Amino acid sequence: MWRRGGLWVLLMMLNCMSFENPWKTCEGQSPIDVVDGELATDTPGYQKNIFGHIKVRESCHSHIYDWESRPHSVSITEFGAVGDGKTLNTHAFENAMFSLRSYADKGGVQLYIPKGTWLTGSISLISHLTLFLERGATILGSEDDNDFPIIPALPSYGRGRELPGPRYSSLINGENLTDVVITGDNGTIDGQGLVWWTAFHNKSLGYTRGHLVELINSKNILISNLTFQNSPFWTIHPVYCRYVVIKHMTILAPLHSPNTDGIDPDSCQHVCIEDCYIAGGDDGISIKSGWDEYGVSFGRPSSHIQIRRIITDSHSSSGISFGSEMSGGISDVKVEDMVIYNHLFGIRLKTAVGRGGYISNVSISNVVMHSVRTGIAIMGNYGQHPDDHWDREAYPLINRVTIKNVVGENITHAGLLSGISERPFHDIRLINIALDVTSDSAWNCSAVSGSYYFVLPKPCADLEQKGVQEESEE
Repeated sequence: MWRRGGLWVLLMMLNCMSFENPWKTCEGQSPIDVVDGELATDTPGYQKNIFGHIKVRESCHSHIYDWESRPHSVSITEFGAVGDGKTLNTHAFENAMFSLRSYADKGGVQLYIPKGTWLTGSISLISHLTLFLERGATILGSEDDNDFPIIPALPSYGRGRELPGPRYSSLINGENLTDVVITGDNGTIDGQGLVWWTAFHNKSLGYTRGHLVELINSKNILISNLTFQNSPFWTIHPVYCRYVVIKHMTILAPLHSPNTDGIDPDSCQHVCIEDCYIAGGDDGISIKSGWDEYGVSFGRPSSHIQIRRIITDSHSSSGISFGSEMSGGISDVKVEDMVIYNHLFGIRLKTAVGRGGYISNVSISNVVMHSVRTGIAIMGNYGQHPDDHWDREAYPLINRVTIKNVVGENITHAGLLSGISERPFHDIRLINIALDVTSDSAWNCSAVSGSYYFVLPKPCADLEQKGVQEESEE
């Protein structure tokens, strides 16, 4: 068991180190760090990260797609909608989408949702649309499952994620779209998930639950400045999408609600997720790419994903996870500046024999954990399968994973690195990690290789200790 001081001591230890000089002082680290003896936190274009370093404030909103204001705006009330929380407005939304298609070649249109509670079933969006929720506006999902059409299973899953066969449609959905914005002045989309969670626990559902928002095979998507809450299943699920930005979101569900992941990019490319608070009943963010033989056959990876400045809180699952549905491959992912509270796992990569695929070229840095059971987990035994036809020799490839600058307090176990004997995980690099561990069994490792530099508690012998010069050159 390794316990010395607490979180802020650990932060100071990592804040003052570098590869070139691991014991340098905290003062004068760069010309913009210190002004009259104080950190310059208001320098334009810069931010102070969770370790106190001044750095360029990165944002991928502007360079992914240039969203412009719409030249036309129409209120949902013009289509007969009533915001009393009782009147079902599904047909009003359907009529709005049908009518607003005429604006597609005129710069698009904004559908304005004013203050009120707008009860509705499933809403299918159109291209070149901004769905704008005013402050005090709530789109409220119906509690009647008949208001959610049954749709086919995703081809990369081969069936519904929970049950064989098709699945319920999501509250907000769309397919083959381009240029879609879901935003507002901190309005709310509420899935009223309790009825779905209860049916799930009672095993009375005939199909897999729908998501709060699911966009399929679409591009140039922005979701921002809203509160999403009480999703029946995963909250935001872009799948087979390109150029997606999700920012300034608050995502909420009861901490014990089943499978209420926050944001799950699935077989998507060029995704940015930043400046979000996520508290729910499962993974904060989970990157996916299809399930077993269906994901391998479909062959659509998740790649070029950036995640930054995220806070997550849950009593289950992971703050940030990869998989376990990763059969199409996951690569080129950069995660930085996360704070993770109360999860069972802080950082988790999960897969199994039968998945195939790969998780490669992943960088995770600048993470603070509070009261997490296992800080870092890379697991090869997450073995749920869609059917009996999965390939018993489809071994996933896990390599080139770097985790650095991580601190944690009240962590039960530092890490679980459990590979697959037929295809061990390799090139796992742990750098500058200090965890305040409360148990005597800090690390548990098998079928894994890689290296570490400055990791406390000291990790398993499966990882090779590297000197500062060796790490800085790799």
